[in-house]
Amino acid sequence: MTTSETTAAARAVTTKPQPNRVVATWRGDHRFDTGRPGGPVTRIDGDAVTGQSPVDALLSALATCTAVDVVDILKKRRTPAASLEVEVIGTRREEIPRRLTHVLLRYHITGRGIERDHALRAIELAVTKYCSVRDSLDPALPVEWELVLSET
Repeated sequence: MTTSETTAAARAVTTKPQPNRVVATWRGDHRFDTGRPGGPVTRIDGDAVTGQSPVDALLSALATCTAVDVVDILKKRRTPAASLEVEVIGTRREEIPRRLTHVLLRYHITGRGIERDHALRAIELAVTKYCSVRDSLDPALPVEWELVLSET
């Protein structure tokens, strides 16, 4: 190995991703402020009064994780979204723990020249291949999606 190859190999080893770290600070009742140390804070409220509930936050994470990829894929196709909204419907079981039993992601996309098939493919790739949040959930949890596409 040459010196430059050794240096490149050493850099590759030292640049592996660091673990995500967040801190949740109790603020009374069922309320917590959470975020990366020194970064923005989000309120999570088990009663869903002053912030999202934990399950709502999980569904929001899934929606935004996939939406980032959808926006990027459409932009690479040179048909960027003018607006995008993801409505998430999470169905939970009645028994404790009230885990999710089904998730529906409904993407409302507006943009000029976006073809339906391309938008559906972008969503499929985001949900099934790129989203680390989805990939972290139980693979047996059904996650389906729909598209509502409008021209600008």
